[in-house]
Amino acid sequence: MRIPLSWIREYTQFPADGTAEDLMADLVRVGLEEEEVHTGELSGPIVVGEVLEKHPEPQSNGKTINWCRVRVVPEGQSQTLTGEGIDPSGVQGVVCGAHNFEVGDKVVVTLPGAVLPGDFRIAARKTYGHVSAGMIASVKELGIGEDHAGILVLSTLGLDPEPGADALDLLGLSDSAAEINVTPDRGYAFSIRGVAREYSHATGTAFTDPAELVTLPARARAGHPVVLKDEAPIYDTPGCDSFVARTVTGVDAAAPTPPWMAARLRLAGLRPISIAVDISNYVMWELGQPLHFYDAEKLTGAIEVRRAAPGETLTTLDDKQRTLNTEDLVIADGSGAIGLAGVMGGASTEVTAQTSTVLIESAHFDPITVSRTRRRHKLPSEAAKRNERGVDPLLPAVAAQRAVDLLIQLAGGAETGEVTQVGNPLTPAPISLDPTLPERIVGVPFGVQQVTETLTDVGCSIEAQETGMLRATPPSWRPDLTIPESLVEEIARLVGYDTIPSRLPVAPAGRGLTEAQQRRRTVFTGLAAAGYTEVLTYPFYSEEANQLFGRADETDVLPMVRLANPIASQFPTLRTTLLPGILDALRRNVSRGFNDVALFEAGSVFLPDEGLGSREIPGLGFYPGDEVVAQLQAGIPHQPHHLAVAVAGREPGEIIGQPGRARDWADAVEAARKVARLLGVEIEIVQGTHQAFHPGRTAHLLLKGEPIGHAGELHPKIVEEQDLPARTSVMELNVGTLIDAAVGQTIAQPLSTFPPTTQDVALVVEQPVTAGELRQTLMEGAGELLEHVQLFDIYSGEGIEEGKKSMAFALRFRAADRTLTAEEASAARTGAVDLASDRHGAQQRG
Repeated sequence: MRIPLSWIREYTQFPADGTAEDLMADLVRVGLEEEEVHTGELSGPIVVGEVLEKHPEPQSNGKTINWCRVRVVPEGQSQTLTGEGIDPSGVQGVVCGAHNFEVGDKVVVTLPGAVLPGDFRIAARKTYGHVSAGMIASVKELGIGEDHAGILVLSTLGLDPEPGADALDLLGLSDSAAEINVTPDRGYAFSIRGVAREYSHATGTAFTDPAELVTLPARARAGHPVVLKDEAPIYDTPGCDSFVARTVTGVDAAAPTPPWMAARLRLAGLRPISIAVDISNYVMWELGQPLHFYDAEKLTGAIEVRRAAPGETLTTLDDKQRTLNTEDLVIADGSGAIGLAGVMGGASTEVTAQTSTVLIESAHFDPITVSRTRRRHKLPSEAAKRNERGVDPLLPAVAAQRAVDLLIQLAGGAETGEVTQVGNPLTPAPISLDPTLPERIVGVPFGVQQVTETLTDVGCSIEAQETGMLRATPPSWRPDLTIPESLVEEIARLVGYDTIPSRLPVAPAGRGLTEAQQRRRTVFTGLAAAGYTEVLTYPFYSEEANQLFGRADETDVLPMVRLANPIASQFPTLRTTLLPGILDALRRNVSRGFNDVALFEAGSVFLPDEGLGSREIPGLGFYPGDEVVAQLQAGIPHQPHHLAVAVAGREPGEIIGQPGRARDWADAVEAARKVARLLGVEIEIVQGTHQAFHPGRTAHLLLKGEPIGHAGELHPKIVEEQDLPARTSVMELNVGTLIDAAVGQTIAQPLSTFPPTTQDVALVVEQPVTAGELRQTLMEGAGELLEHVQLFDIYSGEGIEEGKKSMAFALRFRAADRTLTAEEASAARTGAVDLASDRHGAQQRG
């Protein structure tokens, strides 16, 4: 919000020579955030001039210009300014195309060297046969109005200054403004009234409340009828709890806005439009209460404040027709909706230059209702900005009277003596405060007296209770003060954050990471050490991506969590698998020139059960009950922790400058084995199928016979459709299940100091027999002396019967308490071969 300095000086003791930087520095001390300084767009010599001569001169183009002589210094004095085009006598020759002034009028003259809005620089120029050394300015050229056809004659403003007087000071155009950022919880600071109060808190100086300068009528007869019809509020409080209507007749809606008001509004960031709109904005900026003006002659019957009817429409002041929602609070009359309450008025009752009778609306609306309406219709406004942050509920009558006074003063209106005031404004509830709480929270010793005095300065009324507690009733303009902690924050803010010592709190003794967290970290560290890079992707997928990668068989039913408000329409569901996200990351890296990629990601997937929970969201501020909570809990999907890897390209070469081995499905399978080894858990890898994987290069991952994931090379068709590198391979497993299986186990095994004995065996089996099955059989048959089994060759072709293959394994034997003999190792090997023969029909290859 922008605060013109001349405006803040009316209600505070801000020094006359104070700058915008000084004001912001003071406001920062009470927690407001400084933004920037704004100055007017006018500079240079701009003075009051008296027209001495005016000579009309018709031109060949049909126009008539006036050659004028204008005194720009007091009579009898010489010009002190110097420069090109400045006449030392103080009488300037000026060409002017306007005709609404006469000899003797006082006008505003921009002399050579002046700069007008839009970086328009004034200099002596030859035009229409004369050297025009300056310009007689209109209100538009000065940036304080829209009329550019007529000269600003100062007598029309009731002014009769001496020639040579500084016109910028006279019209309030030399002002500057400080801009501050107002946080959402401090809506009261969206006004000169609120900022002035904060300045008094920051400096300890006096503050004059502009609301107390307004005199309300002692008695008044009822005015235009208003009915509040929001009988069933949606958000626990009525959409409108108080409404004030005032009527002013005989208004000259075409009257010009005074330059001082236009200048302030422009400096505040508002564009002057018309006298009615400008008064409405001026009161809102000054007091913080949004107003709306209606052309009373366009109203039909009583005003109603109600919820919109189904299918009801409204054309707002921005000339857009909007279809209303039944939750929208509207201002209506007999013709239907005429405004969105607290957001924007309707075009049908807009005040125009022909309006003579104005009805003023000043009301207090529910912040939640206004906020949701504003967002629903994407309709930001200064009124909504204040209403949705909470406006002083006792202010509507004061703001309406202030608007009446200004309409009478500036637009020639007359008060009817009618006041309509309906509803009961809701004010903040009292708060019970333990006077020792501020010290316990802030760490600074605040006494009861300091607590009481500080909260009184804020505007609270304090009552001491017999129990020693304080009963604090917040002021009407502070709806954010609802709990004791909010009062403590006010005390710390006003006493000064700089008085709070900087002490690093001592962390309570903890137990460190849980065993599951330690194992998860071990897995991630191990994968990073193996050359994998961790990525984090969004959990929002398309339904097709979930269906493709989240189920092995396309005929399986895959339930998904659908989002009511997705981040994008193409991503309406939560992920059931990590693969689409990690593949997007791989594709993005490859597209940027990183062809050799190894990625991993860990995160939750969302697998809903049959229970859908509740479609109704319970209200806020109360416990909805055990049954409702249980119903909500039932709708939370199962969220297992998965881990996925994706690889493409080549491994780093062992020799610098030499290409490494091309990555393939074996890397994906090895990643699963590595995770299992890091956790000290045995997993089984068997041949499998998956609709997104290559038919012959897919492995299922099993833990104690139960599937926990899959690994392998993606199907070439999928690789082509998704623009992935050839031979892209992936792995995904339920790492949470693996960690659960590992928790409580002793991973370390005793190391034998005796040498190993190694023997090889080559077995011929049927083609369907997998290496994993045969390896498991050899381990079982060899017994406890077998330390390790490694497949090192698979062969089929010449010398091997059709339909069969040869697989060669290296068997490593070791005893914990002795050196094995060749006979003991051979016996264990024979046991392994015999079991393979019995179970798979394996024959030793000669």
